[in-house]
Amino acid sequence: EDKRQGPPKLHDLPSLQKFCSSRFGWPTTKTLAVAQELYDGQGKKIITYPRAEVRYLPENLIKDVPRIVAGLRVGRSFNAIPVPEPPIIRKGASGSFYDKGLEGASHHAIIPNVNTVDDLREIWPRLSIDEKKLFDVIARAYLAAVMSDFRYQQTTVTLDVRGFAFRAVGRQPIDLGWRAAFPDWQPADEKGDEAQVLPALRNGEIAQLRNPLIEDKETRPPPRYSEGSLIEAMRNAWRFVDDEVLRERLKEAKGIGTPATRAEIIGGLKKQSFLIAQGKNIVPTETGMSLFGILKHADPALVDPGVTAQLECLLDEVVIGKQEIVGAIDAVCDVAHRIIGKLKDGACAKGPSLLRAAIDGDAGGRPPTPAMKRFANSIARQKRIKPPSGYTKSRSICRAFLDQHAPQKVEVETSGRSKMRSPTVMPPRSTQRTRRRGEDKRFAGGEGEG
Repeated sequence: EDKRQGPPKLHDLPSLQKFCSSRFGWPTTKTLAVAQELYDGQGKKIITYPRAEVRYLPENLIKDVPRIVAGLRVGRSFNAIPVPEPPIIRKGASGSFYDKGLEGASHHAIIPNVNTVDDLREIWPRLSIDEKKLFDVIARAYLAAVMSDFRYQQTTVTLDVRGFAFRAVGRQPIDLGWRAAFPDWQPADEKGDEAQVLPALRNGEIAQLRNPLIEDKETRPPPRYSEGSLIEAMRNAWRFVDDEVLRERLKEAKGIGTPATRAEIIGGLKKQSFLIAQGKNIVPTETGMSLFGILKHADPALVDPGVTAQLECLLDEVVIGKQEIVGAIDAVCDVAHRIIGKLKDGACAKGPSLLRAAIDGDAGGRPPTPAMKRFANSIARQKRIKPPSGYTKSRSICRAFLDQHAPQKVEVETSGRSKMRSPTVMPPRSTQRTRRRGEDKRFAGGEGEG
C-alpha cells in the first residue's frame, strides 16, 4: 500500500528539551541555556526567541523561506539536503504556517533567524560544539518543513517456515522527501516494527533466514521519565485527569508551569533531593516519595496535576480575554483557602510528626549521623527489638525508628502540667558527655538540624 507522511512540526522549547534529553542526554536547563546563547549571545543571534511554546509560524513569514533556505545551504552541514525549488509551503493545522494556531501565543516556533542567516559562514566558527548541535537540530527541522512528503509502501511480508507463518511489517521507501534532512535519526518519535525499512521483495521469492533468535519478552511498566519527557508530561497535564469533560478543556491549557519555569521546577526538586538523576532518567528519592505520601494524605489536591492544570487554565483564559482577572484570583484563593484549612486541621490532629517530616528536607537521602546510629542500636538492645532494614544508611528510616521507640522526656511547665517532647530532640547520653568535653557542639541530628 502506497502511503505518504508529512514532515514533523517545527520545534518549540519543550520539544527541543525532550529531543536533546533523549538524543544528547542534556538536562532541560542545559538545552535552555544553549538555546538562549544562540538567541542573544554576542556575535551569534542566529535563532528566534527560544522560550516559545507553540510549533507554528505566522503566515506572514512565508516570504522569508527562500532567504533562510539559501542562507542555510551555504554551510557544509546543510548544502547536501535536497530542498525542492521552490520550497513547499504547508498551511493549516497539519502544516507549519498557521495563524490560528498562534492565537494567544506571544512567540512562534523556534527557527533560524532570517536577519543573521546570511552571516552563518562567519558565525559558525564562534559556536561551541553544543551550540552547533542544537542549531543543527533547529535548522534541519526548518528545512524538512519545506520539503516534500516522505512516500513509501507499507508492506506486510508473510513467510512460511516449515509450516509456521512468520510475519514482518515495515516500509519500502519510494521517495525520502523530508526524511533526507535526517540521515542518521528519526525525528518524528517513530517507534515499533512498522517504522522499520524493509529491502525490496518479490511475491513468491525464496528468502534465506540468517541469525535466527528466540526472544523472551514480558510486559513492562511505563518507562521512567527523563527530564525531557517530564517536561512534556508537565505540558500535557490533562493526561492525568480522569474526567473526560475536564480533560478536553485542559487540552487547551499550557499545563503545569511555563517554558521558562519548568526546567527551574525540576532543578529545584533536584536541589532539595526530591529527585535524583539515574543515567538519562530522573527518579524520586525516598524523601520525595515520603513527602508525596504526606501531602497526598493531607489533601490529594496538593499532588494532583489536574488541579494545578485547572489553575493554570484560569490564568491562560485571562491572557486571551476569556476570564476576568478578579474572577481568576478569587477562584485560586478559594482553592488555596480550602487546602490550607485542611492542612491546619491535619497538623493539629497529627502533632509534630507531620511538620517534622515535611521540614526534614533532604535528610532522607543521606545517612544518619554516628550518634543517631548509636542511639538506635542502644534502644534496640534495651528493648530487644530489631532495627528496621536500611536504618544505617537512611536518616529518615533511622529517625522514624527513634520517633517510635525512644523514651519520651517529660518536662514540667510552670502551670504544673507535664508536656511531652519529641524523642528525636533528645541526644543520647554519649552525645551529652561529648558536649561536656567540648568535642561536639552540635546535636546528634547533624549540622543545623534537630
